[in-house]
Amino acid sequence: MMPEQWVVNASPLILLAKINQIHLLGELADQVVVPQTVLAEVNAGPAHDPARLLLANPPFSIVNVVPSPMILAWDLGDGETSVLSYAATQPGWKAVVDDGAARRWALTFAIPLLGTLSVILRARQAGLSAAAAPLLKSLKAEGIRLDDGVIRIALHSVCGESWE
Repeated sequence: MMPEQWVVNASPLILLAKINQIHLLGELADQVVVPQTVLAEVNAGPAHDPARLLLANPPFSIVNVVPSPMILAWDLGDGETSVLSYAATQPGWKAVVDDGAARRWALTFAIPLLGTLSVILRARQAGLSAAAAPLLKSLKAEGIRLDDGVIRIALHSVCGESWE
C-alpha cells in the first residue's frame, strides 16, 4: 500500500483547527507538509485563531515551494499555487484544498485531491471518529462552503449516516 502524503492548504488547516480536529491530518496521512506561503496566510489571520496558535509550533513539516509557471498562470492564491505546485512535482502527494478554482485546476491536470469533507469522511471510515455528521455540522457552523446536498450524499454513501 502506498503511503499517504498530503500537502495542505490554509482552509482545511483553519477549519479543522476550529473544530479541534486538526490531529486527523497526521493520523490519516503518513506524511503532512504545509507550504511556507500557507503558513504565512494562516499567520496573517487573527492572533487567537486556533490554526495560527497550532502552527506556532507546527506538528507538520513546513516546506518552501517554487511555484510552477503553469500553475501561476491560473492566478490562484499564493497558498493554492504552492500546494498544487508541490503536489504536481512530488509523485504520490495529494493536495488538500477546498478552494473551487484550485480543485478544478487539480482535476484538470490529474493532481490527486482531497478536501476537508474527505478528511472527515476518511476519519469516520478509519474509526477515528464515532460519527461524521456532527463534525460536518461543526464545520458548517464555522463557515465551510459545502452544499448540503453534497454533504447528504457523501455522508450516506460513504458512512451510511444521515445529514438531517
